Amino acid sequence: MTAPVPYIGRFAPSPTGPLHLGSLVAAMASYLDAKAHGGQWLVRIEDVDGDRNVAGADRHILASLQRCGMQWDGDVTWQTQRTALYDAALAQLADSVYPCGCSRREIADSQTRLAAQHGANASLVYPGTCRAGLAPGKVPRALRLRTPVAPAHVVGFQDRWHGWVEQDITREVGDFVVRRADGFWAYQLAVVVDDGAQGITDIVRGADLLDSTPRQLYLQDLLGLPHPRYLHVPVVLNDAGEKLSKQTGAAAFDNGAGPADLLAHALLPAARFLGLHVTADSIAGFWQATVPAWERLLRERGAF
Repeated sequence: MTAPVPYIGRFAPSPTGPLHLGSLVAAMASYLDAKAHGGQWLVRIEDVDGDRNVAGADRHILASLQRCGMQWDGDVTWQTQRTALYDAALAQLADSVYPCGCSRREIADSQTRLAAQHGANASLVYPGTCRAGLAPGKVPRALRLRTPVAPAHVVGFQDRWHGWVEQDITREVGDFVVRRADGFWAYQLAVVVDDGAQGITDIVRGADLLDSTPRQLYLQDLLGLPHPRYLHVPVVLNDAGEKLSKQTGAAAFDNGAGPADLLAHALLPAARFLGLHVTADSIAGFWQATVPAWERLLRERGAF
């Protein structure tokens, strides 16, 4: 009988500012899932997008996690220290990658023309302008990964929260970027390489990344990497119905207040958002109550 694979989960924030309630929900869900399964919880700083990084945000994030009683296993990793891994993956994908000379404006114009020809509901995907080679006068900008051409390429997976999810990456995505025009590695490639290198078995994150998962599964297959299990929790919305984020003005949940305030105004609200109605009078007591509550919640959903 084959022994079960040990659980390895992760939280992978971008250092674009301090954590807010929405990112705390994602961190909490991934932490609780790792603890409920008796597994490891890793922290990875996804800082490949140098233009958006905020100086000192990574240290603020790590301090906030510790102040909330979430201690990671092993050493924290930074994506900017892992570029050799991305170079190796790109070399492995060489036959499926091509240079694209299109600007964002040109791609948007092409999509608008396609929508006009095929109806407003036509899928707005990259039209493959540079797939057969750069047009005269074009210079390479981004690098794109070829997706299967026809008739379709449906990638599906069982999400532990949402059930069966599938996406036709040919019709709904098209050839997607693996290295951006500004030279930074694209999220899709970096996250797949990192998860594979770290042996991540379970990914728990926000539902805003649900439609990225089929692309990541496709990349995993091309790179010969195993598929982790996925669980996408609901995202916190602001009063306008937008995802709570730094871009929409989300405030930091950790302003240096003491443990009692963190418990009352951050940890307990985040737990309630996840459907965990627990009581606690200390941060240690909070985790003692929420880990078994998380397991009960998932077992009731058939998602454990």
